[in-house]
Amino acid sequence: MKRISLFTLLFGLSAALSANAQTPAPAKHRICIDVAHQQRFWGDPVDMDEKRVERVKYMTGEMLKTAAAVGGSLAYLKKEITPPDLKGCNLLFSHIPSAKYTPGEVGAISKYVGGGGALFLVMDQDMWSTLEQTNVNDIIRPFGVQFGDEGPDSLAGGHTKAGIITGKRLKISYHGARTVTGGTPFSFNDRSDAHPFGVFKEVEKGRIVVMGDGMVSLYMTSWEGVQDYQCQEFMQDVFRWLLAR
Repeated sequence: MKRISLFTLLFGLSAALSANAQTPAPAKHRICIDVAHQQRFWGDPVDMDEKRVERVKYMTGEMLKTAAAVGGSLAYLKKEITPPDLKGCNLLFSHIPSAKYTPGEVGAISKYVGGGGALFLVMDQDMWSTLEQTNVNDIIRPFGVQFGDEGPDSLAGGHTKAGIITGKRLKISYHGARTVTGGTPFSFNDRSDAHPFGVFKEVEKGRIVVMGDGMVSLYMTSWEGVQDYQCQEFMQDVFRWLLAR
């Protein structure tokens, strides 16, 4: 994902989510957003300064739509992640962390997934966060999935293949990514399928989706002259699969 201007991420601003807000209707699933590891984009709007909060309002509004579509509510994890925190989560979402997880957190998340939890983990190119800054590979190593180096394709435009995650091919935003190995690939750049940037896998009793580009999960529907990337459709499809256990 190339560097993004603040203006790009301000398109379509929606209402912010309060510290422990949940969707108004009764929810079947609780979606927990990790904001405790210096995430580069996601955060709780009530904790942000004026400059950054405006950027997050749009993303939060879109995430609320995604959650509502799958019968979910949202909550933030703001401190070190513990087993009791995860016990209340049906899905853990972590988007481009740039700080390390403690050994206790690594073990807790891995155990949570193996025991039936769902993990949606997103990284991106080194300009946003490196594998030296954050030890995300430690979390997913037990499941045979790993982030690699930056992929060779640096042009814009990506897609999914019709299959288990997305029932039809979706047009998704992409502009350079980190490669992902292991699992079943389902997200690719538009030039080649040789270096997938999104995979999924059923692991023990749980499920994981691992992405090496963060644009589609930032709901970036418009980029470099293209106005119709299907971010909301993608996110709903991914969440439905992760929660269907």
